[in-house]
Amino acid sequence: MDNESKAGAASVERVAEGRQRILTELRKVIVGQDDVIDHVLVALFTGGHCLITGVPGLAKTLLIRTLSDILDLDFKRIQFTPDLMPSDITGTEILDEDSGGRRLRFVKGPIFAQIILADEINRTPPKTQAALLEAMQEYHVTAAGRTYPLDQPFFVLATQNPIELEGTYPLPEAQLDRFMFNLVIDYLSEDDEVAVVTKTTGTKQSKPERVLSGPDILEFQQLAREVVIAEEVARYAVRLVDASRPGRPGVPDFVDKWVKWGAGLRASQALVKGGKARALMHGRYHVSIKDIQALAKPILRHRVMTNFYAESENITPDTIIERLLETVAVPKSGM
Repeated sequence: MDNESKAGAASVERVAEGRQRILTELRKVIVGQDDVIDHVLVALFTGGHCLITGVPGLAKTLLIRTLSDILDLDFKRIQFTPDLMPSDITGTEILDEDSGGRRLRFVKGPIFAQIILADEINRTPPKTQAALLEAMQEYHVTAAGRTYPLDQPFFVLATQNPIELEGTYPLPEAQLDRFMFNLVIDYLSEDDEVAVVTKTTGTKQSKPERVLSGPDILEFQQLAREVVIAEEVARYAVRLVDASRPGRPGVPDFVDKWVKWGAGLRASQALVKGGKARALMHGRYHVSIKDIQALAKPILRHRVMTNFYAESENITPDTIIERLLETVAVPKSGM
């Protein structure tokens, strides 16, 4: 085994072990939701952000809080409300008086943490939602003409309730695109719900331990970037995204019929980055077609905008993505 192969094997072992340690601690509190947890970890190990959608009571907030307990990172929760102002997130300048006279001092807001829970993000107006944009993309905050860097790693997990639409402000497409994943939490199976009810109504409450630090996460993010991806697998990811864009040469007929706006370049980048992290987490140093396919829905569902015809026929972005996965040709050697 040459040095490069040894380094790859060591990276696989290191990240797979880290994933297992996180899962072991998460399982002390969270039951089920395996795919959601896996996708959250993929985002964490690639430096992406997650939008988590689900009805109340499905442990969206509990999952994020438990993850923050497991990782030795600074955690802040921002409860988004209609009267929340951008300065309530980024911070504000206050006037200090001391022996030297008066001076302005910047007081940092809750955005200056490493894990941010943006709870019910669609309950605040777009102006306040946009306060997250710069931080999520550029990893710094600009206030009063000065730029303040954010500590790394920086991980935003936003939640939204899909059933209460009164008094909400749907996220603009530009902000949705900043989220690597749009994860949907669904109801538990009967066995999982029985396990939750039994665990949460008893006297014994398990407490997770901290297992990874900020430098560990940054190391995993760097290791994920070094994972090998064959050109044909990368080309498959790009073709899958391109097939979602109406009006492009060779796109399926149902895309032209149902899609108003397809996924952009960030979707292709997210599929490749996510595929690399998923490969490492599952013990491989190369990306397979299955990695790309497993991440297609959470990466594309908030980037594929349906039109009036799709809505009138109850066609969802997930339905379109399923059709794309069936339609786009798969390279035989990429599995």
